[in-house]
Amino acid sequence: MIVALVQWKTLWEDKEGNIKKMERILNRYQHVDLYLFPEMSLTGFSSDTYKFMERDKETVHRVMDIAAKYDTAIGIGWTKAGGDMGENHYSIVTPDEEIIDYAKIHPFSMSGEDMNTIGGRSLKMCRYKGFNIGVQICYDLRFPDVFLAAADEADLMIVPANWPAARSEQFRCLLQARAIENQVYVAGVNCGGCIGGIYYSGDSAIYNPEGTKCKPLLADANKNCEEERVIIYSIENDVKKFREAFPVKNDRVILK
Repeated sequence: MIVALVQWKTLWEDKEGNIKKMERILNRYQHVDLYLFPEMSLTGFSSDTYKFMERDKETVHRVMDIAAKYDTAIGIGWTKAGGDMGENHYSIVTPDEEIIDYAKIHPFSMSGEDMNTIGGRSLKMCRYKGFNIGVQICYDLRFPDVFLAAADEADLMIVPANWPAARSEQFRCLLQARAIENQVYVAGVNCGGCIGGIYYSGDSAIYNPEGTKCKPLLADANKNCEEERVIIYSIENDVKKFREAFPVKNDRVILK
């Protein structure tokens, strides 16, 4: 499967501008099976949840039209209306359907996200191009027990994020650790550049089930913003091979 991590500088609170930017990227980098965009892809990590939350999945339907135009699948972050508060969602859409819709379980309380966002209560899984795919969003990455449950039947875990450069080392280490301990591919896709007054260093990458960073086919940076880049990988589902060669899951003891 050909996967593109779109580590972009989100146009702050500009849905229309980001939709146009998305189309330019897909037009330039074609023949990709799955494009992955960061958390809250079209607005940035805005606290103005009420302004952007959706009741009818407008973003999902618009991105599905783009997926149909380019005959591909797209992972997109958006905000769903949950009563008076929002829910931080990530969906993967194909030309025909939304194949996964996951709500972030752990709102980031240090930023006040928990004051305007309701946490999700369920794990999601979909099947695409021979991979069982799960999603965890940004701060969810810090909770290994939930990640363990989410990755139990997964071959690929996607982690869209708005992870600031000030904690970039933790982002890289946690992505690698989750890949190793769950023997699963982990794809982290972060923002790059200064967005809403916060600097993001990116650090987007795919790690294989041994925790080794995969080598990309292409890593094309924006000449006007070094942190903004499209990183393209080719991965095959060899998770079963890794797990049979080193069957650590067979020895796991879960204490209650």
